[in-house]
Amino acid sequence: MSWERTNIATGTPWEPIVGYSRAVRVGPFVHVSGTTATGPDGTLVAGGAAEQTRQTLANVASALERVGAGLVDVIRTRVFLVDTGHFDGFARAHGEAFGDIRPVNTTVVVAELADPRMLVEIEVDAYLPPAAGT
Repeated sequence: MSWERTNIATGTPWEPIVGYSRAVRVGPFVHVSGTTATGPDGTLVAGGAAEQTRQTLANVASALERVGAGLVDVIRTRVFLVDTGHFDGFARAHGEAFGDIRPVNTTVVVAELADPRMLVEIEVDAYLPPAAGT
């Protein structure tokens, strides 16, 4: 079986330099790269882990929408925090977005992210079941 591949770029300056896509859909599978809390103007949103998580998940949702998916299709989240003290803020915001969906999750604490102001980075995997009759 050969599936079509769709790469989604968001126009950030790092995508062509690093050589990555924000999201890639291959058949029914969607993978979203590690995503952070940048706003529409490209600057990091103000606030703590909860605010950054909400913006990050809004960015993830936007990438998913561009390939016909949504947060309801997410089956796994991988979360990178720079401090265990940010867990409660992250967890509440993640729960707001995924409380009824309940994807599997891995959360790890890392030494740092690409920008020292970043508190959280999230990547997701989603699955889009084939449409009825296909």
